[in-house]
Amino acid sequence: MTPTLVRHYLPHAGPVPRVDLDARARDWSEIQERMLVPLYEAVYERLEVGPGTRLLGLGCGSGLALLMAASRGATVTGVERFSPERLTLARERLLPTAWSPRARAHTRLVHGSPRDAAGAETPAYTLVTAFEPIGCLAGDSEGLGDVLGAATPLTARGTPVVLTGWGPPERCATASVLRVATRLADPLRGTGSPRPVLRDDLEEVAHRAGLRPDGSGRVACPFGYADVESAVRGLLSTGLFDAAIVATDQAQVDKELAEALHPYRRPDGTVWMPNVFRYLIARTT
Repeated sequence: MTPTLVRHYLPHAGPVPRVDLDARARDWSEIQERMLVPLYEAVYERLEVGPGTRLLGLGCGSGLALLMAASRGATVTGVERFSPERLTLARERLLPTAWSPRARAHTRLVHGSPRDAAGAETPAYTLVTAFEPIGCLAGDSEGLGDVLGAATPLTARGTPVVLTGWGPPERCATASVLRVATRLADPLRGTGSPRPVLRDDLEEVAHRAGLRPDGSGRVACPFGYADVESAVRGLLSTGLFDAAIVATDQAQVDKELAEALHPYRRPDGTVWMPNVFRYLIARTT
């Protein structure tokens, strides 16, 4: 569903809905990206991320995970290939400007592939993260192996590589909301549903990338919004509903998405959806 909830490793097929990409990136940064903060914290705590860490973040988006690592003293490099709008926001967060001269020490942000984050004098990275969860849509892990293949030569042997994925649908309330995207994008499938999450999805990706699994964990990451409007904007910012918008129209997607959120609306108007995400720590060989 992240840059945190939608995989950008596959190019969009077919027409793309006309949206304000700057506004969408801002919605991602201000509303949706923070939903995976518990996942970032759990990974950084387990791997003891700190001043000695040289982190390479794949699909860094607007940079919240990098900011959290930098706040722990880590040297961070972010790579974002598909959303220059999100990367612009990451630069605002992490790099110095005339209005905000305080810089995060040793921060680098790259629009391109992991190979663009390497140089003749670049020390080996000690941690690689791919915080965009897989297991939401069929084929959403395709292309991730190529990205990992470009990143692992920049590390030393035994470096941890973190992969993340959605938990089982019965433990992810958002799965029921995502059925709107599947149903509207492909009406011939009737009610439709997100692909079933398999226990070994992350291990399979690691195996294909030549990595050795070395531990995993699960983290509760509830999606909480101030109101239904914020929830709709946040979920649309993931890009997961783009195919549905193309197949129908923006108004219909907005309407049906709001209706799907109704069971998760609290008496005070806020929206709350419990979710569980899984992470896998794999090692380079």
